Amino acid sequence: MPTHAPAMKTGGLTSQPIGHYEFCHRKPEECSIRPIEQGALVVTPAVWRLVEEVNRQVNAAVRPMSDFEVYGREEWWAYPVNGVGDCEDYALEKRKRLAEAGISLSNLLITVLRKADGEGHAVLTLRTDRGDFILDNLKPDIRPWTQTNYRFLKRQASNHTGQWVTLHEDRNLLVGALR
Repeated sequence: MPTHAPAMKTGGLTSQPIGHYEFCHRKPEECSIRPIEQGALVVTPAVWRLVEEVNRQVNAAVRPMSDFEVYGREEWWAYPVNGVGDCEDYALEKRKRLAEAGISLSNLLITVLRKADGEGHAVLTLRTDRGDFILDNLKPDIRPWTQTNYRFLKRQASNHTGQWVTLHEDRNLLVGALR
């Protein structure tokens, strides 16, 4: 069972990442779902085992390959094809499998961020009664979002799969020099 972690602080609506915007045009049924808000997922030992198993299965089943290598394009959000995909493909597949297992889409939120090297990255955030946790194709374990070295930018809104909200994290506040 996970320890407690803080929930991410969300702000107002913001733009979709371009890859998600194009994904929504190809698959409008994926981006027009308005999940009923039931609050954060209550984590039980069985639920946590399910989440860990899906995370492990998808990370093992998909071989990392860039969108350019697979599709000849820089940014193309899709479910993994022929066992290959990049970060958002992993996140989409994990989201799909966990939703099929009964977890509400309001608690399965694709999130975009910057890695420590500045490169963009996408993960799946699991919103729970114990805080927000990150399912990442670059890490085998599920971690509280505060225990990553990422700079979180925005994520899907919990009440609409085609909308995105800003994220605010205290650890990213810039402090100006005192005069």
